[in-house]
Amino acid sequence: MNYINSPIEKIKFRNRQIYLKRDDLLNKHFSGNKARKFYYYLINDLKNIDKIISFGSAQANSLYSLSVLGKIRNINIDFYVNHISSYLKENAHGNYKAALENGVNIIEDENFDFEKYKVKKNEILIEEGARVQEAEFGIKILAHEIKTWAEENKIKNLKIFLPSGTGTTALFLQKHLEFEVLTAACVGGSEYLKKQFFHLESNEKFHPKIIEMPKKYHFGKLYKEFYEVYEELLETTKIEFDLLYDPLGFLSMQKYLSENESSDEILYIHQGGILGNESMKPRYERKFNK
Repeated sequence: MNYINSPIEKIKFRNRQIYLKRDDLLNKHFSGNKARKFYYYLINDLKNIDKIISFGSAQANSLYSLSVLGKIRNINIDFYVNHISSYLKENAHGNYKAALENGVNIIEDENFDFEKYKVKKNEILIEEGARVQEAEFGIKILAHEIKTWAEENKIKNLKIFLPSGTGTTALFLQKHLEFEVLTAACVGGSEYLKKQFFHLESNEKFHPKIIEMPKKYHFGKLYKEFYEVYEELLETTKIEFDLLYDPLGFLSMQKYLSENESSDEILYIHQGGILGNESMKPRYERKFNK
């Protein structure tokens, strides 16, 4: 199965031609930035490891990706969540349902503290959103793919855009590319994102450029402009994008381009996570009466 070398194609976004790295097409069940960040655990020797411990929300993209990883590698997954709504328990869907079907042990524990968790010899602890040094392994491969493509197409001036949760992908991309990487904070704002960068890399020269948005967006909250750009992209490109990260990614890119005259080529990295739309889309439709 191919979990690397996703295709790059041209699309048009608001009268600007850009390139799109189709990481959503890496594999039907293991795609997007989580597949890149978990690639180390997919192909490296994990002898004597029979369990992975992680945590996040009950509909996290990382939950589903870990469930697929566990199934492929025959490793048990314990995934801690602070809360699971009664509605989700009774009407399992999206990443939560798929993870359960793949055998993940989803543990509801509002007091779980990963910093105090004592990792056993047969376990690996992966921080929320895969904010771990091991993520560099797969993202370095992604950087190499971009560099090779740019060389083959004689592209010397390139800017790379993607949204960030923990900023892990953007950071390691910038570390392994000479091209400028630009990102926007989807979780906690720019100051939080800067702290995430320093958690993984103390040298600021490897830190991506953060695009400051005119308003603060709260992760997981519904914004009409997010759904509008999602629908616009679906209509104009026939490509479905993630509803949590990609709308802010495109809006931040639009903001940057409107404020900066640039002849650079643009590459946007698709974030995958489409299964999460199974829970997000009905919420948007109910809120905005679609």
